[in-house]
Amino acid sequence: MKKLIIVESPSKAKTISGFLDKKEYDVVASFGHLRDLPKHSLGIDIDKNFDPKYSISRENSKKVKELKEKAKNKEIILATDEDREGEAIAWHLAHILNLENNTQRIVFHEITSDAIQTALQNPREINMDLVNAQQARRILDRLVGYKLSPFLWKKLLKGLSAGRVQTPALKLIYLREQEIKNFNPETYYSIKGIFEKDCQGDLTKINNKTFNKFDIKEDEVNQIKQNLNNKTVIVESVNIKEQKKHPLPPFITSTLQQSAFSLFNFSSKKTMLIAQKLYEGKDINKKRIGLITYMRTDSLNIAAKAISEARSFLKENYPKELPDKPNLYKTKSNTAQEAHEAIRPTNPLLTPNSIKEYLTSDEYKLYSLIWNRFIASQMTPATLLKQSIIFTSQDTIDSYTFQNTYQKITNLGFLKVLPVQTKDENHKDIQEKDILKINDIQTDKHLTEPPARYNDASLIKTLEQYGIGRPSTYASILSVLTDRGYVEYKQGSKGMFLTDIGEKTAELLINNFTTVSDLKLTEQIENQLDTIAKGKLEYKETIKNFYDPFIKNLEEKEKTVEKIKLIKEEKTDKLCPNCNANLIIKMSRFGKFLACPNFPKCKYTETIIDEKNAIDCPKCKKGKIIKRKTKKGKVFYGCTNYPNCDFIINTKPLKDKCPLCSYPLTKQKTKYKCTNKECKYEQPIKTNKQ
Repeated sequence: MKKLIIVESPSKAKTISGFLDKKEYDVVASFGHLRDLPKHSLGIDIDKNFDPKYSISRENSKKVKELKEKAKNKEIILATDEDREGEAIAWHLAHILNLENNTQRIVFHEITSDAIQTALQNPREINMDLVNAQQARRILDRLVGYKLSPFLWKKLLKGLSAGRVQTPALKLIYLREQEIKNFNPETYYSIKGIFEKDCQGDLTKINNKTFNKFDIKEDEVNQIKQNLNNKTVIVESVNIKEQKKHPLPPFITSTLQQSAFSLFNFSSKKTMLIAQKLYEGKDINKKRIGLITYMRTDSLNIAAKAISEARSFLKENYPKELPDKPNLYKTKSNTAQEAHEAIRPTNPLLTPNSIKEYLTSDEYKLYSLIWNRFIASQMTPATLLKQSIIFTSQDTIDSYTFQNTYQKITNLGFLKVLPVQTKDENHKDIQEKDILKINDIQTDKHLTEPPARYNDASLIKTLEQYGIGRPSTYASILSVLTDRGYVEYKQGSKGMFLTDIGEKTAELLINNFTTVSDLKLTEQIENQLDTIAKGKLEYKETIKNFYDPFIKNLEEKEKTVEKIKLIKEEKTDKLCPNCNANLIIKMSRFGKFLACPNFPKCKYTETIIDEKNAIDCPKCKKGKIIKRKTKKGKVFYGCTNYPNCDFIINTKPLKDKCPLCSYPLTKQKTKYKCTNKECKYEQPIKTNKQ
């Protein structure tokens, strides 16, 4: 009997198919979840112990019919991802295809021939503990979303949403915004001595006492400069110490997302989409192979075979940087799924440069990042020789101590592959008791700065620290915050800015729903989901313990919380073109707009235009080019004369005009480009180096 292997995506199916005998196996894709909670109703019977009511949507019914047809007279093998979501997809497929009593489930962490063959030789049953953990998360999220979102519509604004995990994430951003608003800068001074023999040091002690940076005032700074004018320092001590700089462990989901954002400005969503393509397979030398292991993981485990292959590669290419024993890394998180591996290349011999021609620019960047980090993790540490020098003033009213450390790299070690930023300086040719003339005393006035706004990298790191979310959810948490219009990114800044709607939503939720917004409670629920996945907790118990106090509180707040007026609906002098009524200013989750007061009889609306900054539309010559958002919150720029004018671009237009066609230019990474699709004008952006 022929065998049918079912996976989630066509790309994954194509890669796996290339490793198998087509006479024996067919490989098809389910395209993710075919059965789920219904889209337009709660789908959970609260009175019957939170029983979920799964259904097949209309758009999926055709796929189900096709899949059932392909499954006829075949032995079915379910090969979805080995995580909770993948296990749940396999379970739903088993129900759809009536496989409950005859289920073959295979799992693997990389899509390679060896991994697939090993998996086929070791089928198992569906892990219901993982399925129940996924069900618990899905039901909890549905209950919060369906019960709490209508409350926001009633009390604040229609179209808003609240989520079990997005709410604490929004709270973190809100609290940071409050810190920034309430921040009062303080003045402090830094004092540096510049000495003979190209030496310098920071002032660290006065009269052998370490001082607080806020202790020294401006008049004291001037006095210190006077006291040290034309004086000398004696070299009190010179200590040279060897230090090892150890390689970082291979990536897990959170650290990959953080690094990709910091280095390439990739959003977490973009990082995961690229990683998914690398995992599912690329055509290399006319052969399709998976290039990295599974990218949703919080484990630092590495398969013995992968370590052996990495060491063989290092022995051939970096023999001096090969340690005597493999480097092993311990996962810090108590909840990490240790059966998984860290993110690594499936074959260390496939160096980034050797396969560059087969990858897109972004795929090459991410693969290089993963490959370099993994190979470096199995190399020797870098060796640093640190020269620490203490200088003390001579013949001064008060005693002043200066200190500095010069760092020299004596052995690159893993830095040959992963050149992380490391100071490399020459040591100073001085000895203890040397007397050096003070050439200058440099003083700088500083103001303390407010905490930085969260960006993709720092928010993911904080979510991980609080135990909020898991590897599979970080990207979706961040996406929903922007899609709902709660946060936005401003040009020239990587930080997340809380919108007016985001601020009001956060305040309403934080002040009234501690069960949803409490960071520690969110962590506790995540830990309970992990416990369910280990088979040590009944999943409906977790749902009930959360839901009962949550719904009781919601019912109380429905009665006591007043509707919040976002803005005063002011009349304007502008008239509605349809019914001649004075338009009024209203608020949506995407910002202020003009609307007809005769709604719903008249549904005319108009975007409020900032006349100072708006650019004339180059196409119709009548409208203005303004910033807009799609229903999902994605920013674009279009003409106010829409639908009569369809001018639209995805990047912000500049006031500078194209010298060929007079359309506005737009700034891209390395060039200025014309917004006219029919005009090919572009100009490189000049840098300081040029």
